[in-house]
Amino acid sequence: MENSTHPEVPAEWTAALAQHAVSTTVRLRDNILGVYQGPERVVDLLVATVIAGGHILLEGVPGVAKTTLASTLAQSIEGHFRRIQFTPDLLPGDITGTNILNMRTSEFEFRAGPVFAHVVMADEINRAPAKTQSALLEAMQEGSVTVEGDTYALPSPFIVIATQNPVEHEGVYPLPEAQLDRFMMRILIEYPSLEQELRMLSLRTSARPEASVVIHAQDLLQLRHIASLVQVSPVMQRYITELTRATRRHASVRLGASPRASLALMLAARARALMVGRDYVHVDDVRDVVVPVLAHRLILHAGAMMNGTTAVEVVDRIVRDVRYDKAAG
Repeated sequence: MENSTHPEVPAEWTAALAQHAVSTTVRLRDNILGVYQGPERVVDLLVATVIAGGHILLEGVPGVAKTTLASTLAQSIEGHFRRIQFTPDLLPGDITGTNILNMRTSEFEFRAGPVFAHVVMADEINRAPAKTQSALLEAMQEGSVTVEGDTYALPSPFIVIATQNPVEHEGVYPLPEAQLDRFMMRILIEYPSLEQELRMLSLRTSARPEASVVIHAQDLLQLRHIASLVQVSPVMQRYITELTRATRRHASVRLGASPRASLALMLAARARALMVGRDYVHVDDVRDVVVPVLAHRLILHAGAMMNGTTAVEVVDRIVRDVRYDKAAG
């Protein structure tokens, strides 16, 4: 499967372009919500991450439709979907692919692994050892994999949606900081509301709902290019940077967010602005995505964790402490 060429978009923002972007994202969002019965905010963050060109870490207990969410996204963009069940005996080659000897030609041929898809679900990623987890690193960062010295491009768009169970701790390998840093957002999925759970039961009494194709992979690439036209003022860039740098100075934090986190926060805020048709990033766009972008990147001191402090609480505190007007000064 080859990379798609990037579609051309106008060089400047127009009202028609904004209307097109909003209508496209609304169709994608509503189509996913027609199948996935869960919090709407989860879908909003998912769509924002996809538009921003990032990868997603879904965290939630079993049975909250994480696989449904990933597969529905793939169906909605008419993308190829592959699910990889991570287990302790999974090898890196099981993910990237390997060279196989062709008995007829006596030559080795590359057999692509399941990572060659538009949407790849890495299910229970923390059940595989670090060596296998790291097989995704090059793919997530570079959009390609290297096998025995040969580099193979992955499809475009390429989206990794990894899942992990926040409750079970036996037989798991915590994700290393380098890999956590490559997920643009960690999205926490809680139990659905009573109304959502009842609707799920109602839908299952008839034929299982299927997602429609509402946009194509090229349309998603176009949305990403349109998002690049959203302006981020120097004042807003400073505010984003101050938020990230504050994580490195916080008393409860042993390892703060990296410069890559600042970039991820800006890109995610751009996507949120695009979703409402705005051609500039507002402070509310940044504050809306700052927790899912930053919290999973923080490593807290042992004493802070023993006192019950969480990374989410730390980021919330930083948002309260770093004043937008002060950052602009």
